Amino acid sequence: MAETAESPENRLKRLGMRSWRRGTREMDLILGPFADARLGTLSPETLDLYERLLGENDHDIYGWISGQLAVPDHYAGLLGMIRAQRHIR
Repeated sequence: MAETAESPENRLKRLGMRSWRRGTREMDLILGPFADARLGTLSPETLDLYERLLGENDHDIYGWISGQLAVPDHYAGLLGMIRAQRHIR
């Protein structure tokens, strides 16, 4: 049986759930509100990138967002949006 494509609504729900149910509370509190506020406004390409980000290690993501680690170039714009949402400099 052929697998059916995920609907845009289901994808947003799934990404939202993954944003709120991370491995650390800090990441829940950063990515969850971002997902609630912004996922519906992101382009399909940016959603793809966000989904890739969700596959990264929480400690790395936190380091990138907090400025403790150098941000990979391909995530720079997305992490800038997340920082702006949380008012992180």
